[in-house]
Amino acid sequence: MAVALVVEHDDDIRTLVSLSAAKAGLEPVAADCGEAAMTLIADGLKPDVVVLDVRMPGLSGLDVVRAMRAHTYLETTPVVMLSAMARPEDRQDGLEAGADEYVLKPFSPRALATVLRDLVARTRPST
Repeated sequence: MAVALVVEHDDDIRTLVSLSAAKAGLEPVAADCGEAAMTLIADGLKPDVVVLDVRMPGLSGLDVVRAMRAHTYLETTPVVMLSAMARPEDRQDGLEAGADEYVLKPFSPRALATVLRDLVARTRPST
């Protein structure tokens, strides 16, 4: 089963994103901060898609996606930035950092599930 790494500091939103990932047919693995996400990756987690909150204590989502893109085995892993920051510059910052999609909070869990499913389908070979 494909894995979705869900990185969000807010417990309720992390749960909602994890449910969206499960609805998309993915196995959610949750982290409450950027440092925890990087530890999971360093310990061998190879997610098929990552959902990152932009603003978190410590490492931001932008920091995490930049760090991911520096590793060969993660440079093509799809990343969805999740943020309440809705200015065009904020979206551009996320995409320039390496995100594939930028989803605004509040979000539709159903729409997020579709985005996740589509990103994984584009990057994983059909079985």
